[in-house]
Amino acid sequence: TFLSTAVGGVADATAEVQLSRLRWAVLLLFSSYSLCNAFQWIQYGSINNIFVRFYDVSAFAIDWLSMSYMLIYIPLLFPVAWLLDKRGLRLIALAGSALNAMGAWVKLGSLKPHLFPVTVMGQVICALAQVFILGMPSRIASVWFGSHEVSTACSIAVFGNQLGIAAGFLVPPVLIPNEEDVEKLAYHISIMFFMTAGVASALFILVIIVFKEKPLHPPSRAQASIQSRPTAEYSYMQSILRLLRNANFLLLMVTYGLNVGCFYALSTLLSRMVIHHYPGEEVNAGRIGLTIILSGMVGALISGIWLDKTKTYKQTTLVVYIMSLVGMIVYTFTLSLGHLWVVFVTAGSLGFFMTGYLPLGFEFAAELTYPESEGTSSGLLNVSAQIFGIAFTIGQGQIMDRFGTKAGNLLLCSFLFLGTVMTAFIKADLRRQQANLENEQTVSKRPFNPCCAAAISSGQHPTSHLSRKGGGLWGSSLLAFSNR
Repeated sequence: TFLSTAVGGVADATAEVQLSRLRWAVLLLFSSYSLCNAFQWIQYGSINNIFVRFYDVSAFAIDWLSMSYMLIYIPLLFPVAWLLDKRGLRLIALAGSALNAMGAWVKLGSLKPHLFPVTVMGQVICALAQVFILGMPSRIASVWFGSHEVSTACSIAVFGNQLGIAAGFLVPPVLIPNEEDVEKLAYHISIMFFMTAGVASALFILVIIVFKEKPLHPPSRAQASIQSRPTAEYSYMQSILRLLRNANFLLLMVTYGLNVGCFYALSTLLSRMVIHHYPGEEVNAGRIGLTIILSGMVGALISGIWLDKTKTYKQTTLVVYIMSLVGMIVYTFTLSLGHLWVVFVTAGSLGFFMTGYLPLGFEFAAELTYPESEGTSSGLLNVSAQIFGIAFTIGQGQIMDRFGTKAGNLLLCSFLFLGTVMTAFIKADLRRQQANLENEQTVSKRPFNPCCAAAISSGQHPTSHLSRKGGGLWGSSLLAFSNR
């Protein structure tokens, strides 16, 4: 009976691991509707001055259209993360894409200057959709992709969001010129809203057809171990408490919030900063935002590939954080020089590291907190980012109004310096990599066991006992003991 216990204990190590061809379609579809949602986040802020005149409201009111994404995420994180753990990826994908399309259609009812409350309602619905989107990249990567491509997959998943922000900087200034005629403005705004609603609806239909819950076989040993754990054994609240007792994760949560919060504030206020120093350059302000995001996407891809090859999570995160601080300082002191090409160069350098940091934080958190749910850990990271994002956007906006753009940017520099120092104290406790390594070593070292063969030939599933004992490390321990 003891030998059968040992055989059952290695179920996660002996489970069939196989990559699904559908994984790339799922990843591309998620990235696409994430793109659409991110576009709707920044589409107002990128032409802040035009919407201020069209709706006859303050610049601060338009800033709140962007900040609504951050505010709504905070209280809804835990219910949505609970749904992700209990009901899985497909339900969350359906809800996120459906709300994204619904919000886009509501905005079409706000094409008159007195209908600002309607556009607020549409933006709030899109902000609700974002809650179902932001925590997904690391979960999709873990559930669908192998251990040697998981960081690259997470980077591509984040790509969609970043590309949407890039489109949000580029497209609105091109579609909506700065005209005095309100009727013409309404016509141009309607084109943008109709295009967005059409794309969002098509993506929702594709999610219904294509998006699956999970592949037939686990893609990695770590994922096989998680899938073999009985549902009753998992407690969502206990998972959150374990995360909040993890000192390394708490440090990462604060540092991630500081970095991404600075990025949110910079994105929201970029148009105001550029136009303040370069009046009438709305289109170039959008292009500068585009440059920040596109260079960041390159940084994210390079960092994802680098992590898959080297697994140097702590060192890579620290270097990228330091370079984000350096990039922010250079951008701060070159913005007012009077040369737009200099702003393009410095903003691109800043974006390469600051935006490239986003997937690093998700993947580092997944390593530090394994086997906890990636949806929960990434959700807590995003809550931190939203809180700091709201505070930095309001604080920097007020400082800019009173003391100028340089003082506002120096505020962000000071917090990036604090985040850099705190990142240096995070220990590289790579639990997910250790679990994969131990399971692979267990499989390679396990001698032929005739009792196991007899159990398999008799129809007894080798995972039956693991589900009662729970987890890959427990199974590996039993196997090592039986081999001795």
